[in-house]
Amino acid sequence: MQVLTEALMKKLLGLFVMSGAVLGALFFLTDLASVSGGGQSSQAITLKAGSAVREGSIVSIEYTLTDDSGQLLDSNVGKEPLTYIQGAGQIVKGLEAEMIGLKVGDRKKVHVKPEDGYGLPDQQAFQEIPRDKIPPDAQKAGAMLMTKTQDGRTLPLRVHEVKDKTVVVDFNHPLAGKALNFDVTVKDIKAADVK
Repeated sequence: MQVLTEALMKKLLGLFVMSGAVLGALFFLTDLASVSGGGQSSQAITLKAGSAVREGSIVSIEYTLTDDSGQLLDSNVGKEPLTYIQGAGQIVKGLEAEMIGLKVGDRKKVHVKPEDGYGLPDQQAFQEIPRDKIPPDAQKAGAMLMTKTQDGRTLPLRVHEVKDKTVVVDFNHPLAGKALNFDVTVKDIKAADVK
């Protein structure tokens, strides 16, 4: 297990989201070509400007995320836009549902309930592990760690409590159980054009 700073973890998660959007776009375009062209390679697929966000659109957004108390949780304002595929589940479902129909330049404030964001905290996501399995400098409540699953996936976890012989870790997303407030501006929309 390695200890990651919160800033580094956000950067990594951002890269995973962006990588997922690119892979999702390739999958979408490949799937679209096989459905519309019967697997024939004579049809060209290009991306063109989309008029409004719809299922399958590749959307770039600028956002500011706050909690109900107004505390800033995340923002990409003045940075690279977040790009995702509408309908692919790459952003929280409460925000994704509110994006349908928006056009480039549209700005919208969206309140997302916990169950439509990162879900409600799951008590089964809390586990006790021996203290000697956690780096000494991470044995404090709130410390963020990364671990690998048996199939090689990386999972974030947070130290919830430190006991005499064990550490209680929380595998819930850090925003589980929180209402989310997004201030979103649509920066770009692309749609697939099959010829």
